[in-house]
Amino acid sequence: MSNVTFYRWEDMARERVSDRLDRRLITGERLMLAHVYLKKGCVVPRHHHENEQITYVLEGALRFRLGEDESEEIIVRAGEVLHIPPNVPHMAEALEDTLDVDLFSPPRRDWLDGTDAYLRDAPDAASNA
Repeated sequence: MSNVTFYRWEDMARERVSDRLDRRLITGERLMLAHVYLKKGCVVPRHHHENEQITYVLEGALRFRLGEDESEEIIVRAGEVLHIPPNVPHMAEALEDTLDVDLFSPPRRDWLDGTDAYLRDAPDAASNA
């Protein structure tokens, strides 16, 4: 018998990370797949990680600012995909209520062990204005 695992998103509990961000995680040995639910105005502060990241927006829109000085801006809308190589500083702001699929390789250890304080204590866009 194989070690295949089947998941159904709607059967999985949503983890409340902050007032404006929830997620569901599926983790394999070398890959993590996440549904990330961001309310309009949610800000993911600038951070970087060793993980390669692919973000696929299913609903809504995210504004990414990339680089140490956040000088590169890309808006990713429903049906669009952004690839972020390892160790590239980036931040994101939800321009509307958004559902995205994030893939990480390797899996995000900080998301699994709860040491992702940059997300849990994140301000919203209104408090950054």
